Amino acid sequence: MLRALRAGLGAALCGVALQAAALTEAQLDARVHALSSELRCLVCQNQTLADSNAELAVDLRRQIRAQLRDGASDAAIKDYLVQRYGDFVLYQPPLRPLTWLLWFGPLLLLAATVAAIARARSRKPASGAHSDAPLDAAAQRQLAELLDASATERRPP
Repeated sequence: MLRALRAGLGAALCGVALQAAALTEAQLDARVHALSSELRCLVCQNQTLADSNAELAVDLRRQIRAQLRDGASDAAIKDYLVQRYGDFVLYQPPLRPLTWLLWFGPLLLLAATVAAIARARSRKPASGAHSDAPLDAAAQRQLAELLDASATERRPP
């Protein structure tokens, strides 16, 4: 009877240990996914590491998992990746002089585009616009000559 009780207790403890390991693995999966969602795939560049299927992204997710298993913090893993790949690996790089172009580049490009469009529109006269300024004497003579020549060409022989 005592043996049966020990065997049952042992089996129960093994089941609890397996559930704890599975929970830990699930928690590890969640942490890997959360952290890799904050990092940019260096191959795809418009996807997170979590979303990318590129070989480098898969490898970096494995490295993140291994470092998390070894007890590294999220900040330590990010620091490691920034040292290796630069601030570009972060989806939200820190605001400092080296990353100003990442933060403000799109705004500068938008401002330059708006300025170019405004400049082009201000230089181009509106279609169908007529000048109200009177013609000088030379322009009037030239216009009269052109009209006379045009009228002469249209007369039947």
